[in-house]
Amino acid sequence: MHQEWLSVLPPWLVLGLVGGGLASVVVAGAFVLGGRLFPDQPTPSGGRVNGSTRRRVEIRSYLRDISEPFAEDREVHGRTVEFYLPARDVALTFDARAYFELERAGIYTVLCEYEMPGRALGRRLPFDVPEVGTDAEFDRTDPVAAAFDRLDLSRDASTEEVRHAYRDRVKRVHPDNGGSQAEFKRLQEAYATAREHAD
Repeated sequence: MHQEWLSVLPPWLVLGLVGGGLASVVVAGAFVLGGRLFPDQPTPSGGRVNGSTRRRVEIRSYLRDISEPFAEDREVHGRTVEFYLPARDVALTFDARAYFELERAGIYTVLCEYEMPGRALGRRLPFDVPEVGTDAEFDRTDPVAAAFDRLDLSRDASTEEVRHAYRDRVKRVHPDNGGSQAEFKRLQEAYATAREHAD
C-alpha cells in the first residue's frame, strides 16, 4: 500500500521530503553535539541570585576597580578556577579541593567563601592593592538591586523601562561619546542583569 501511495507522488516531492528529513536529522545532531560540547551556564532559579553568582559579580567589580587584569573560568594546572590573575600568577576559587591542589603546585591561591564580600578580597591578595573608595555597589549584597540602581530604576521596573533607561545612559557613557570603557562595561552588565530580572 505504501508503494502505491508513493507512486502517486511526483519524484521531486519524494526527493524533497527525504532530503528535508535528512537535513533535519543533521541539524538536530549538530545542536545535540553543540549542547554537549558547550553546555549552557545554569541560570539562577526563580530569578534569585545564588551565592556564587553574587560573589562573582562582586569580585569582578573589585578587580576592575583596582585595575587588575583577570581571566574567568581559567584552567590552571588541571583545575578550573573562577578567576586567574595572569600578571601575578594568582588563582581565586570557590572550590576547596582546587585550592589545596593549586597550593601544593606552588600557585598562590585564594579560597573565596560564598559569604565573603568582594571588597574583602584585597586583604587576601599577596600584593598591595590600591585603596578603593566605598562604592554603593560594594555595600550591597544584591547585585540585582545594584543593577537597577545603576539605571536609576525601581526594582519593579518593566523591560521597556529598563531598555529606555539603558539607551538614555549609554549616550553619555559610551567611549565614542567621551565616556570611559570601564563605566560602559558596568552599564552593560547592569543592563543585562536588570533586563533578566525585569517584570
